[in-house]
Amino acid sequence: MAYTLQIGATAPDFNLKATDGKFYGLHDFDEYPVLVIFFTCNHCPYVIGSDEVTRATADQYASKGVKFVGINSNSENTYAEDGFDYMVRRMEQYHFPWVYLRDDTQKVVRKYGGLKTPHFFIFDKNRKLVYTGRGVDSPRDASRIKVNDLENALEDHLAGRPVRVPVTNPIGCTIKWDGKDPHWMPSEACDLI
Repeated sequence: MAYTLQIGATAPDFNLKATDGKFYGLHDFDEYPVLVIFFTCNHCPYVIGSDEVTRATADQYASKGVKFVGINSNSENTYAEDGFDYMVRRMEQYHFPWVYLRDDTQKVVRKYGGLKTPHFFIFDKNRKLVYTGRGVDSPRDASRIKVNDLENALEDHLAGRPVRVPVTNPIGCTIKWDGKDPHWMPSEACDLI
């Protein structure tokens, strides 16, 4: 597995299928001055616990040119509910305000160095990384959130300031590898931080 992208790194491109049946690459989001790419999935309690907070942030910043793109890289061999059909059903049920992509080969998550679900990456208009890490400090229990690092980073960047805390540790479940990768290690259920 690759190391996580460093601040200032360029967003790696991709060509992934979304739940709407279309394929997307970075160029499809050129009109947006800020791009938030985050690694997510269907089953993780940290994702489920913070999806509505992420939705609120995506909705809040949409009018400011911020686009959210979720990528599910988890192996469906580890968790069948992370498969594409379940992704489609989840989007149909919840109507999240982001494009939801499937990284079947897990090549994209390796390029970004995604570590957990959820794991956020904010890119500027030149697609240089300005923030990576957690969304909030309590993704499993929204009632205990004290810090929204994702919103703080977006607020700083949109105000033309350096991001006050550009790197945080993502909190969530580990990426579920397909078992064919030499770096893969089996994991029990949904790992903690």
